[in-house]
Amino acid sequence: MAGGTWKHSVRISTEGDGHVQEDTCGYAGATAWVIDGASPLLPQLGLPGPSDPAWYARNLDLLLTDAAGAAVAASAPRVLAEALTGMDRLARTLAGEERIRFPSAALCLAQLTGDGVEILALADCHAVAELEDGSLVHVTHEPADIRIGTEHSADPERERKLRVLDRELRNTPGRLWVARREAEAAYQARTVRLGPVRRIVLASDGAWRAVELGIVQGPDAFLQAAQSAVAAQELLLALRTLQAELGESADDATLLTLERTAP
Repeated sequence: MAGGTWKHSVRISTEGDGHVQEDTCGYAGATAWVIDGASPLLPQLGLPGPSDPAWYARNLDLLLTDAAGAAVAASAPRVLAEALTGMDRLARTLAGEERIRFPSAALCLAQLTGDGVEILALADCHAVAELEDGSLVHVTHEPADIRIGTEHSADPERERKLRVLDRELRNTPGRLWVARREAEAAYQARTVRLGPVRRIVLASDGAWRAVELGIVQGPDAFLQAAQSAVAAQELLLALRTLQAELGESADDATLLTLERTAP
């Protein structure tokens, strides 16, 4: 039996180092999402929030709630496109036609359908879905800075300039697409269509760092830890402890675990 709605299981979000919380997550009916606001490299617009990325994440969260409420058997790209169309309308009132400096975010969205689930990913948020047949599927899109490479790490100023250029070229043909104000981004995302799902965890890249640092061994162990609030809190505490030991600047970390309810 497919269809149904999402039921909340675990939701944890911790602030990283050096800036305000710029992650958020939520769900409404058949739609669930994690949003990871992109820390600014370009001059901020001064939008009415703690930071431009924090403002963006909060407002996209509200727009997704509205789009999910209006959606009837809609696809994941259609729900996101509706929210981004709303963001574009809002952007016009606050920033005119500015796009390059307008804040953006990585995003992962899970949409229940009549026969399964669609998972949409933009940039480096992650989803791990446990299907009714017992299989696990891990979905992500593209690390945000993969096009920069590491060959310039010995030249910090050149690397900074390349990162700025990469940010300026986002949401253009052949470059990384992110959630910003262009509805087209919804159709440039990686979208995976799967069968009936039992549960799912959506995570920002800050939380997924627990996998990359070997605190848990892969998507299966990450999903297992995320099924319990206590285990998930212990996972993120272990992550923060290890990052402190390594001298690594911690990013915001958010995970949202949900179960599918029967229709």
